[in-house]
Amino acid sequence: MRYRHRDRLLLIPVLLCALLGTAAPTAAASDGPQPPTSITVARLYAEAAKATERYEQGRRAAEAQRATAEELQERLSRRRHALGTLHDAIGGIAREQYRTGSPLVQAAALLLADSPEELLRARRVARQAETAVNRLLRRAKQAEQRVAVAEGKARAAWRDLDRRSAELAKIKGGIESKLETAQWQLQGEANRSAAAGACAGAVRLEQPGGVPRGLKWVTPVARYSLSAGFDSTGDHWARRHTGQDFAVGIGAPVRSVGSGRVVSVICGGGFGIEIVVQHPDGYYSQYAHLASVTVDQGEQVRAGQWIGQAGTTGNSTGPHLHFEARLTPYLGSAVDPVEWLRERGVYI
Repeated sequence: MRYRHRDRLLLIPVLLCALLGTAAPTAAASDGPQPPTSITVARLYAEAAKATERYEQGRRAAEAQRATAEELQERLSRRRHALGTLHDAIGGIAREQYRTGSPLVQAAALLLADSPEELLRARRVARQAETAVNRLLRRAKQAEQRVAVAEGKARAAWRDLDRRSAELAKIKGGIESKLETAQWQLQGEANRSAAAGACAGAVRLEQPGGVPRGLKWVTPVARYSLSAGFDSTGDHWARRHTGQDFAVGIGAPVRSVGSGRVVSVICGGGFGIEIVVQHPDGYYSQYAHLASVTVDQGEQVRAGQWIGQAGTTGNSTGPHLHFEARLTPYLGSAVDPVEWLRERGVYI
């Protein structure tokens, strides 16, 4: 197929986009402006948390249903064993009745009986025993049928819950995959801001339930694992470690430990993106290696309010929050943050 000159010119941007791995420009309208990456990460964190909760609920329900099915199976086994014993007893009685129920035996019993009343009484007792055994046999069979039906329903529900759990796990995995991609996109943006020494500005995040009221002091992150502690040594610090590290994922919400005023938002240097908050009692708290900030310098904040998102900017070897408690807003005036928080009723 031969292309006209004008058509060949139109192919150039398509080929360039293919080589660069980007989408070719089209005349169609785009999906509209995309939300900032920090908002996308926060939304995916919330979705992942909900998916995890649904998955755990399904898993617990499946385990409970499995236990019910196993209990029913054990009960059915006991009933079958009892039924087998009953069958053996009934068989013995039937054989004895067959053996003693022949005309010759009956005639002999009639001749040997002390009286006709005694023979009739014996025959009546035998018939009553047979009726009772038959009744027990019917009840045992009915019980077996009921347990079998219940067991079947339990196992069907068990399989259904396992299927649902697998579906939820797939959904959860998909959300986490999207979250991981968005996290590193956010970190890339943060790295560029930190390298340029110019913060991109606050991106407001919608905090679920709003900013909590009535709190005095909280931990700087809600869920975490503690890593490097205050005054510890390591290859990454010129002297000793000046804060407490909280191991969290990129984009995890970081909150102000107490009420106060944001005295600085800085991008660049060893701490990467950092925020310092002054508290009414004269102390300061610092939050470093962030991926984004959600407040501006000079802003008043409350305890528990989201002020940023964790990351790994600056002198950092992995995603975490570096938290400090200081006597002044400057490096070199840090006190033990664990003890400082404990004095305010917060234990980590």
